[in-house]
Amino acid sequence: MKYGGFTLIETMVVIVLLAICATVSTPVFTAWRVRDQVDARANALLGTLAYARNEAIRRKSRVTVCRVDAARHCIEAAKACPSGVADWSCGWAVMIERAGASIPLRIQPALDTISVASGLTAITFSPPAGQTIGSLRNFEIAPRATSAAQRGAGWRRCIRIAQGGRARISDGACTAAS
Repeated sequence: MKYGGFTLIETMVVIVLLAICATVSTPVFTAWRVRDQVDARANALLGTLAYARNEAIRRKSRVTVCRVDAARHCIEAAKACPSGVADWSCGWAVMIERAGASIPLRIQPALDTISVASGLTAITFSPPAGQTIGSLRNFEIAPRATSAAQRGAGWRRCIRIAQGGRARISDGACTAAS
């Protein structure tokens, strides 16, 4: 009498092949996740900047985008985020001033694994056209813990804000030429 089924050797070969496939594909999924986080963070900041500009025009008052702490207050220029890093990874908020108090309109939570670097600690949009005060400004978004494979331009996004207040996103690092 012959029984149908798999032998122990056949089962072990399949398990070993599945383990090899899982081991080979894990770095690909990790890289995809990091690149997706960079893109999501860049798009969130781009959307926030467009929203702040539109609110300045719509409300006919100054609207500020600033780094925020856990209590949802703007972080001063010399202070670092609660994580100890002086960038925008601690989150940001769109604030409007009413009766001497800053009121948050929109808040973006912290994401410490992605670096959002800029020389700015806040940016203000003013009516009537939502213009920013000053010159060209930029934000560079990149993974914080970079391996050798994650150091290229494909892992970075640059958001530039022109004097008119319009923000644009591009692949790669923020350089003087880009």
